[in-house]
Amino acid sequence: MSVPAPAPAVRVRAPKPPATPLARTRRARRLNAELTVGYPGAHCELDFTTPLELAVATILSAQCTDARVNQVTPAVFARYPDAAAYAAADRAELEALIMPTGFFRNKAASLIGLGQAVLERFDGELPGTLAELVTLPGFGRKTANVVLGNAFGVPGITVDTHFGRLVRRWGLTTEEDPVKVEHAVGAMIPPAEWTMFSHRVIFHGRRVCAAKKPACGACFLAPLCPSYGTGPTDPEVAAKLVVGPEREHLLALAGLGGEPTPAPAAARA
Repeated sequence: MSVPAPAPAVRVRAPKPPATPLARTRRARRLNAELTVGYPGAHCELDFTTPLELAVATILSAQCTDARVNQVTPAVFARYPDAAAYAAADRAELEALIMPTGFFRNKAASLIGLGQAVLERFDGELPGTLAELVTLPGFGRKTANVVLGNAFGVPGITVDTHFGRLVRRWGLTTEEDPVKVEHAVGAMIPPAEWTMFSHRVIFHGRRVCAAKKPACGACFLAPLCPSYGTGPTDPEVAAKLVVGPEREHLLALAGLGGEPTPAPAAARA
């Protein structure tokens, strides 16, 4: 008795990269619309209650996961409640507190310098403009946009490694320089959407479109992605690569489960 052949994997024909600025803009906005459905609860995954706390957490997040930073910052925030406390911090004590985030000596120097600069130049209050923020120790455009978008409500595009990787895979830009990527993508997405688009892209990069092995066969954005096939296209294999509290919802959007249901609010908080 012959054994039936296994069902073929679902295949998605990868679209060609957009050839014109208008085509790239249309794709970017379609991707944003789909990402809004996929990640309705997208948000900054660093814990904070004040602009200064977010600045500190973002500096600590360099070469470190947000989850690890969130384990470290409660003790840091309690010990250093304001800019004056960072300015007067004992370096050895601060380094010991932030050691689990890596590169703790450089980060401690940035945090002490940040406290001193904010205290001396801005009366102890973190400024709320890009031009001022990028002059502070530990700040570049990425950190400034994170703080502006999430603590001050000023739209900004955050180009971290996930964001840069995905917008290049989607054919929205070929730029490698983060500032050029920021400007290129910013021209395609309405400014009011910049902060949330950044969150949605980063969520997708962390949950589905990983650097080494993206879950192409279980990605709800596959019909829009010219890089489809970079990772496994077999749905069952790819589904095992999807992670996060939204997993079942994301698989359902890709046609690999029941009805799409976003993760509960508690899981997104």
